[in-house]
Amino acid sequence: METIHEILFNTHILYSLALGLWAAIIAARKDPIGGNFWGAMLTYALLAGVTLLVGIALLATGYQPRSGRVIVYVLYMFWLVIIMPGTFTMLRGRDDRSAAITFSLLAFFNFSTSISMIERELVGPWIELT
Repeated sequence: METIHEILFNTHILYSLALGLWAAIIAARKDPIGGNFWGAMLTYALLAGVTLLVGIALLATGYQPRSGRVIVYVLYMFWLVIIMPGTFTMLRGRDDRSAAITFSLLAFFNFSTSISMIERELVGPWIELT
């Protein structure tokens, strides 16, 4: 299960980067945000949610990240799950250039946050509590 979590989290990191680049291109072209981007953003939130659920399953079976900071892991993962849909809600579905810039910056921030989580061993390696 640890391997599944690692694969999902790495996918999440790459997806954050791709989403940020896509939103930046939309903003640079001054195009409105389309349905494809909204679908990708939903996929992003679902991917983070599934990763969190696998992490919770690992915690429930007696594993924890080597750093031992379980609460920090859970808080960061909740952030990654709710921030994109939450920003969409706060912007009330706007699809203009400034919204694209906002989503681009947010995706790049989430990308850097996720890299930071790896560096601080918040997402692994997982160790079994004895």
